[in-house]
Amino acid sequence: MGEVYRARDSKLDRDVAVKVLPASVAEDPDALTRFEREAKAVAALSHPNILAIFDFGRHDGVAYAVTELLQGESLRGRLDGGVAVTQRQAVDYALQVARGLSAAHEQGIVHRDLKPDNIFVTKDGHVKILDFGLAKRVAAISEKDQTSAPTGGHTEPGTVMGTMGYMSPEQLRGLPVDHRSDLFSFGAVLYELLSGKKAFKRDSASETIAAILKEEPPELTTSGRNVAPSLDHIVRHCLEKEPSNRFQSAKDVAFALSEASGPGTTATGSRAAAAGSRGKTLVVAAALVIAAAAGLFLARRSHRPEGGAGIAPGGVKRLAVLPFENLGAPEDDYFADGIADDVRGKLTSVKGLEVIARGSSTPYKKSTKTPQQIAKELDAHYLLTATVRWQKSAGGSRVQVRPELVEVGESSAPASRWQQPFDAAITDVFQVQSDIATKVAQALGGALGEGEEQRLSEKPTQNLAAYDAYLKGEDASAGMANNDPLSLRKALSFYDQAVALDPGFVEAWARSSRANASLYYWGLPSSALDENAMRTAEKAVALSPKRAEGYQALGEYYRMVRADFPKALQQYDKGRSLGQPSSDLLVGVALAEEALGRWDASVDHLKQAARLDPRSVVPLRRLGDSLVRQRRYAEAREVLDRALALAPTNLAAIEGKAMSYLGEGDMSAARRFLAEAETHVAPTALVAFLATYEDLSWVLDEKQLDLLVRLTPSAFDDDPGAWALCLAQAQLLRGDAEASRRLAQDAVKAYETQVRDTPGNTQGNTLLALSYAYAGRKDDAIREGLKGVEHAPVSKDATTGAYNLTQLARIYTLVGEQEKAIDVLEQLLKMPSNNSKAWLSINPYFEPLRKNPRFQKLTAKE
Repeated sequence: MGEVYRARDSKLDRDVAVKVLPASVAEDPDALTRFEREAKAVAALSHPNILAIFDFGRHDGVAYAVTELLQGESLRGRLDGGVAVTQRQAVDYALQVARGLSAAHEQGIVHRDLKPDNIFVTKDGHVKILDFGLAKRVAAISEKDQTSAPTGGHTEPGTVMGTMGYMSPEQLRGLPVDHRSDLFSFGAVLYELLSGKKAFKRDSASETIAAILKEEPPELTTSGRNVAPSLDHIVRHCLEKEPSNRFQSAKDVAFALSEASGPGTTATGSRAAAAGSRGKTLVVAAALVIAAAAGLFLARRSHRPEGGAGIAPGGVKRLAVLPFENLGAPEDDYFADGIADDVRGKLTSVKGLEVIARGSSTPYKKSTKTPQQIAKELDAHYLLTATVRWQKSAGGSRVQVRPELVEVGESSAPASRWQQPFDAAITDVFQVQSDIATKVAQALGGALGEGEEQRLSEKPTQNLAAYDAYLKGEDASAGMANNDPLSLRKALSFYDQAVALDPGFVEAWARSSRANASLYYWGLPSSALDENAMRTAEKAVALSPKRAEGYQALGEYYRMVRADFPKALQQYDKGRSLGQPSSDLLVGVALAEEALGRWDASVDHLKQAARLDPRSVVPLRRLGDSLVRQRRYAEAREVLDRALALAPTNLAAIEGKAMSYLGEGDMSAARRFLAEAETHVAPTALVAFLATYEDLSWVLDEKQLDLLVRLTPSAFDDDPGAWALCLAQAQLLRGDAEASRRLAQDAVKAYETQVRDTPGNTQGNTLLALSYAYAGRKDDAIREGLKGVEHAPVSKDATTGAYNLTQLARIYTLVGEQEKAIDVLEQLLKMPSNNSKAWLSINPYFEPLRKNPRFQKLTAKE
């Protein structure tokens, strides 16, 4: 339909896209009509999941349309890129498409050519529907009439328009179509997202048409990707041959997807689960998916704490604020979640209350479990639930909240301790939150002091637009539980919007800082991320020095960006002194203590964090990682099994358990376990993760190594250094020295730039040194390897220091300095690290040392 150019809007000072028709096409009246129809159709819509159009017209005989400029790739490019779309991503993309379609259908616009090529995914994970060139107008649907018949249009009956493989049966027959035709196409797209295969692809066009008209695609549950049955049901309901048997609106589809993405189907994974001393900056670009199937839950404690169910020692009462139920439009879920989070946050400051952390409460969103089951699993005596309805109208929006505080006894039926409906203008939402928190606190502990009442009545911001952006950021990052770069970048854009709208918004400044620091640590580090993380954290503290958020952000900055662990602990301690300890803060404290070599204190704090957040994988995964480094392998497996029961697809927990077997010298057990793990996670994600973090390419079998070397940089978040170095190691393991050397030279170029741009990165010199070693540059490798050890000595950073020493031993081995390599390994076996005698005896990286008597003595069984 045209050519698209990047252009500059000089009036509004912004980059845009300009779509023009070639002269040969513009002379075709039908093509010109379609082009103008597309522009008018899109211009009639205003929705975040539909490409925005700014202008259209003709100039010197050239027909053009000006639209927003998108950075990213089409969904077709994502599907064909070699890295599987995770189930969580698939649901996220599908929800956004469904919401965009709903907006179009409500304006009476049917797309008629929905396919992966016409769905765009921006770099921050935002989805846009493109190309309404085949769109037609029908009667707009309403909530009362979702099955309206098609009226009018631009295509005569009997004309087939669309794309083979995604057209509905009625399109193929040339019959009139309505919005339900788009739902069939949507089902075909979702099928491909979840399975990686086209629903109706056959060897010829005629066979494809026959399949769409008469056949059912294979069940998704047999695709080998562990697709939830509920998602298979949604797809099949969309792909019904008769329009009347399908979902009757895109809004219904969105609601069904929201339901299917609740506990028992999929839940958000956490890159916070990745190990603290990982050898590269990042691995899988996609967010991790946690398939928390029914029955796979945290092992129960064998006894209740002193004081009875839900009563902590000293009479402290344990309360769980469950996700509030959204009774409004599905796209307002984030708003209900935000109200629950804010109420939870206010209650954490009340003395005498121990509030279950967000990560443990969130999995119960839309749960069908009874209050007794939830209370038992969370070891809580009190549950706060609520329904939320955000009513929007031209005359003003209102929010209705109906909270209820429930007391759950061990043997008696749940009893309502307090409930009260709130109906207020949206501008009073913060007062509603404060009133709920105050009433709950009073119901559980009597009268509040003046200071506590003041804290509960504090408003995070006076700007509702800023608050809305902040809640969207919280939704994207799951309250900073998601540390994969895709989620972080999406969340960061919303946090930055929030502070732009309200420069006094403390929580948004703190979140922006943590997102920047996490991107530096887990993604590709840059000086800009460093500067932004520090600046925004200091802004949060300056705005409110008596609140914990800014100090936690500063603690994360000093720990993840500056590797200054004493300063990190100082900031964490300031935050803890301002209120009750949170699981997040305790994990941060534990990781800083571990880096300082305070292993026992770190373990104690991780156990405390697990108690505060009993259904979160993060403290458990971190604890398992610490126990592996301390060579307490059986204990580590017990903890990691608990983590995997909560999150079977958590790649860091999977890797940690495999490492516990490697530490015992049991390669066969590690590989058997990883083979089992492939039933839960995408093989591409697994091999990329293992290759990136802790350089575990050597545990992969031949088939997995072959897969690894076929991956593109996109599997490593487009980090060219991580990609090239991982593949260089894999190629040498496969015996292809020349390919390994070529890749290592690419890694050298990338890491030389990275070391120059981010001199504070504690692993940069080491990664550059390892690249030099694989490239055959001995002197450069030794020089940079020694710099890496000097930059992060074990005395200042026990975790990264041990990692850098391990890599120095590998470097010496690669360049033929065997005695120096063994000197370093002797040091490593005297300190907590991933290395053990059994580990070294099976690790092929040290194969050149096998015949050395010192190495034989070093690895001999005691």
